[in-house]
Amino acid sequence: MSVKSISDRPAAIQHGMSFSEQALGSRWRTPRRTITEYDFMTFVTTFGFNEDLFMDAAAAAEMGFKGRVIPGALTLSLAEGLVIGSGALTGTGMAFLGGEMSVKGPVFVGDTLEVWVEVIAARLTSSAERGIVTTRNEVRNQDGQIVMTFTPSRMIKVNPSPRL
Repeated sequence: MSVKSISDRPAAIQHGMSFSEQALGSRWRTPRRTITEYDFMTFVTTFGFNEDLFMDAAAAAEMGFKGRVIPGALTLSLAEGLVIGSGALTGTGMAFLGGEMSVKGPVFVGDTLEVWVEVIAARLTSSAERGIVTTRNEVRNQDGQIVMTFTPSRMIKVNPSPRL
């Protein structure tokens, strides 16, 4: 992605995007979300992330971190929730097919995240009613720093269902 600064921030999405609206190179962003202590503790205790790095603020500080470190799995979950919550897949998303993820920097309790999305591949399936869209998703913190990237592939309807 050629975006170099926060001033290049893509527009927010306004509706569910069909396959044809997700052309190669198209971009959008999600709403922002601040990670709370409640989000953090609920995740680490529910899913067994009971390492000192996450459960002991003093241990995290001894390892050189400036605050309560968020597990990468939580960052990914929050980022995927932001993409879904943006409405970009409403009425058009059919399936999550897989992808790759890379952590680029730490995320802390109190950080605010948003996701910048760019379509990097799009093709129709053998059924002309749906396509496969792959995006490069940059998870950015409140300072515009990329803290994670992930590249999900999804099955998307060519034409969305009529809304009632």
